[in-house]
Amino acid sequence: MSTAKTAAGKFTIDPAFTVGPVRRRTFGAFVEHLGRCVYTGIFEPEHPQADEDGFRTDVLELTRELGVSTVRYPGGNFVSGYRWEDGVGPVEQRPARLDLAWHSTDPNLVGVDEFAKWSVKAGVEPMMAVNLGTRGTQAALDLLEYCNIDGGTAFSDQRKANGAENGYGIKMWCLGNEMDGPWQIGHKSALEYGRLAADTAHGMRMIDPDLELVACGSSAPTMATFGEWERVVLTETYDVIDLISAHQYFEGAGDLQEHLAAGQKMEFFIRDIVSHIDHVKSVRKSTKQVNISFDEWNVWHMSRAESKAPTGKDWPVAPALLEDKYTVADAVVVGDLLITLLRNTDRVHAASLAQLVNVIAPIMTVPGGRAWKQTTFHPFALTSRHAAGAVLQLAVESPLISGGTTKDFSALSAVATLDAEAGEAVIFAVNRSATDPLTLDAAVAGLGSVRVVEAVTYANKDLYWRATVEDSTSVLPAANVSVKADGGRLTAELPAVSWSMIRLALDS
Repeated sequence: MSTAKTAAGKFTIDPAFTVGPVRRRTFGAFVEHLGRCVYTGIFEPEHPQADEDGFRTDVLELTRELGVSTVRYPGGNFVSGYRWEDGVGPVEQRPARLDLAWHSTDPNLVGVDEFAKWSVKAGVEPMMAVNLGTRGTQAALDLLEYCNIDGGTAFSDQRKANGAENGYGIKMWCLGNEMDGPWQIGHKSALEYGRLAADTAHGMRMIDPDLELVACGSSAPTMATFGEWERVVLTETYDVIDLISAHQYFEGAGDLQEHLAAGQKMEFFIRDIVSHIDHVKSVRKSTKQVNISFDEWNVWHMSRAESKAPTGKDWPVAPALLEDKYTVADAVVVGDLLITLLRNTDRVHAASLAQLVNVIAPIMTVPGGRAWKQTTFHPFALTSRHAAGAVLQLAVESPLISGGTTKDFSALSAVATLDAEAGEAVIFAVNRSATDPLTLDAAVAGLGSVRVVEAVTYANKDLYWRATVEDSTSVLPAANVSVKADGGRLTAELPAVSWSMIRLALDS
């Protein structure tokens, strides 16, 4: 591992140079019927803080505090074997089903109607996924009719009979999940999936032409199918979809500096997907622009024991699965990944942190007990709360560092947003160096006269400190008193392995 040659990072903020708008859908999340995400996560009727519908109000409160905008549901791998009809109607009549994706049993106590109701309470936009693994076009059309038609048809009247008088008006729909993955039930070739997705999208648009539809991209940039999958799928679907999905997880497998390169790896992945989209656009001579839904991203230590599903005759309901406990370093990586998503807001139009509760999640719960925040909660919540207006294009000058297979990437990762109406600019910055502090020197004269409203940094001497149910508050974002704004320049000291947010008021 090499270290920074110097300890200074620079950039200039000029409001004339914008990337695009801050998109609220960048701050989406993901709820899958996996492990304890749903049962004892968002839903636990016996819990002391459960509401009249069985939803944990402590989790609802934390979801709102996290600043989640959209929530993708019900999967994930789970959706490729899901029969949505099992999860509607009288609860006592719903069948329990084997979930082959996670070798579990789903009692179907929560389904479409419950999720729609929870979404209203959480203040989030639902993002529905349809099963294109074991099912297909007709089941997707039936689900759309059930969800969005107000009445007068068999499925809409069934929804009304189940207690929801008006349609849910769900606009975002995922056309399956990770269909190039051999682990996926109903795994398909690019051509098989592309034609099925196109047929399904065409039918769905006959019901509602204004839907926003997401085709499956490759499951990861490391897949042998990546690239060619995008080309074939986009060739088949380009005219009937709006977005193509991107999924990427990061595991710090011993090399901290390589773990801190996650944002750079995501940047490369986004650029590659853009090139594949624009190639198909060019070949088709299309004026339409397809963009990216980065609807699964996070740190996931998938080689650990907690990611191993049950086996054999054991088909438990809501087993503890993928319950990673995140470190301070993991939180810095998550903050950097959000910076990367914002930096690419011109092409990344939606994103979903996977997942929301208990499963590789910022929110954890104890069955019958309290809910608490993981380290990753804090950079997500603060970025969602304060990023607004336009994303500004920054030309960053920074020492270069290397870690593992990622060579010569910037020690300083930064983005700035400008909310002209509110008179505020916000800088989000990560020092990716595993060893060296960084001095930030930013030219901010283009913003006019500014003053520092708030400056916080998330860092700790113990990079591997983890929040627990007993102690989730010892390490929190703390004031960074080194931040100064004077004479058109802003300076700050950024510790090694740190995430920072600096809010500036624009004085007229």
